[in-house]
Amino acid sequence: MSETLRIACIRGDGIGPEIVDTAIRVLEKTGEKFGLKMEFIQVRMGGASIDANGAPLTDETIEICKGSDAVLMGSIGGNTSTSPWYQLPPEKRPEAGLLKLRKSLNLFANLRPAYLYPELSDACPLKKEVADKGFDLLIMRELTGGLYFGERKTITENGERKAIDTLTYSESEIRRIAIKGFEIAKKRRKKVTSVDKANVLDSSRLWRSVVEEVAKDYPDVTLEHMLVDNCAMQLVKDPSQFDVVLTENMFGDILSDEASMVTGSIGMLSSASLNDTKFGLYEPSHGSAPDIAGQNIANPIATILSAAMMLRYSFDQDEAAQAIEDAVSGVLQDGYRTVDIYTEGMKKVGCSEMGDAIIERI
Repeated sequence: MSETLRIACIRGDGIGPEIVDTAIRVLEKTGEKFGLKMEFIQVRMGGASIDANGAPLTDETIEICKGSDAVLMGSIGGNTSTSPWYQLPPEKRPEAGLLKLRKSLNLFANLRPAYLYPELSDACPLKKEVADKGFDLLIMRELTGGLYFGERKTITENGERKAIDTLTYSESEIRRIAIKGFEIAKKRRKKVTSVDKANVLDSSRLWRSVVEEVAKDYPDVTLEHMLVDNCAMQLVKDPSQFDVVLTENMFGDILSDEASMVTGSIGMLSSASLNDTKFGLYEPSHGSAPDIAGQNIANPIATILSAAMMLRYSFDQDEAAQAIEDAVSGVLQDGYRTVDIYTEGMKKVGCSEMGDAIIERI
């Protein structure tokens, strides 16, 4: 890694530009305080790339990202029912760019924390006695295999259309994500919940077998297995029981969104996608929210916390990351709220104002 931290920035679509610009300002302030030199390289992906280049991701963008130390990304995509981007073939739509970038950068491990801030417990949709217990869990999702990357086709058979999607996992794909999950659990509360559908799917039976083999190398970490439908139920019944939830691509996609909403707002949740080095792509868990784009009302906290994860996981700057996380906690304690987490009596602020308040506390 170079002395100057090279960060490729994908501002994205919808609210992406405003939340990324706010996160960059927070990073710049953090860099000033901790003596970190950062260089931000702007590149396009998603709808913005389609408009500019005719494709959701160009080879030039991939190479720039590969030459960087990390990637900070806003949300991509638009309104699927009205945007012209979604009149294009699936392989040319905004999300195809993200799938290709993950594959090109070998980003196989997705980390999505779900933490309930005590100040936001009233925004949690769960029963008060559940929310009052609090929770701090992390969903570790395999990101480059499974159903989303399997062969797919639509054919006509016996006079009707038939769609076929193929779900495959290799032993090595499962093993490497399991190792990541156990390694991170060692730094947390030493518990892994492996989620599958082993009562039905062969891929899940292999998943369970390989995870059990990996678990033998981590005797200090507790392993439990849980079927995905039960896990979906347990996340709303008692999320405090979970530490690291380890699962495959599609299950993780669904469960991570569910976990995000029990925190009260998906606008609060960060995300990291890592390869087998220190390199990672950092993005908010939420979408591009085109209906509120450009109105300065989006919540930038998920992107700001993603930037903190970048400092921690890619740059080993734990103190700087903690400073950002503490500033976010301080802002919430002082009553600052964007509209998605606003309750009566709080101080309603916009995207840039929330960034200003966080910067003041770093």
